[in-house]
Amino acid sequence: MQQLEQYQELLAPINQFLQCPTPDEWLAEARKPENLQTVLVDHLLCELKAGQSAMYLIRKYAVDKSSTHNLLDWFKPYEDFAYRDIGSLETLKGKSNISKAIIAKSDSPYSQDLIDRMVLLIKEELHHFYQVLEIMQSRGIAYKQIPASRYAKGLLSKMATHEPQTLIDKLIVGAYIEARSCERFAKLAPFMEEDIAKFYISLLRSEARHYQDYLALAEEIAGKDISERVAMFGRKEAELISSPDSDFKFHSGVPENR
Repeated sequence: MQQLEQYQELLAPINQFLQCPTPDEWLAEARKPENLQTVLVDHLLCELKAGQSAMYLIRKYAVDKSSTHNLLDWFKPYEDFAYRDIGSLETLKGKSNISKAIIAKSDSPYSQDLIDRMVLLIKEELHHFYQVLEIMQSRGIAYKQIPASRYAKGLLSKMATHEPQTLIDKLIVGAYIEARSCERFAKLAPFMEEDIAKFYISLLRSEARHYQDYLALAEEIAGKDISERVAMFGRKEAELISSPDSDFKFHSGVPENR
């Protein structure tokens, strides 16, 4: 796929960062037409969860009280759609931008850099949510709530419970989720219909930047070498991706015979 070739330089560090490639068995399952609904709905929810994770980080660590309310208001239409069956593609149009200020807490040691990177990430994830919903609507694929896979929960189970290590670990986990998403979009694109393939390729640059932003913030906040911690999460991530998994989702492991 010619479009994909120009992204090989961008994908190289991601493929190095991840400790295993996506298994061929997962790709074979994801390519099946009968699994398109699961792939798209889970992708939709992954975009929302990625945005929510970034929002949680800045709410907990970096912003003042009024900004917390602004962030919750920003997410409300998306959460209403995903969890409460309220709203539609039309009501979500143009909602991915935030017009209200997001201001750092005066006593936060993390403050503006964390806020700036996470707000940009949130805008992009919410816009991607809308784009996935457009693709679903164009195919008559109805949205339905589906349970999350074991993937994020498995990574988060390895987090430390003391600060600032908890924050550093959350950022490392964020880097792995974004890197794996980028790798899977690139793997899937050649096998998808043209509009989905173009969309997945269009996501590669932002997903690659998100992984770099998470990792850079983790290193910045730690103020020391975190390579051992990164490698530990990498081993867990690879285990989740390469081990048998009875639940097929966007970030699932090797599909068991179903």
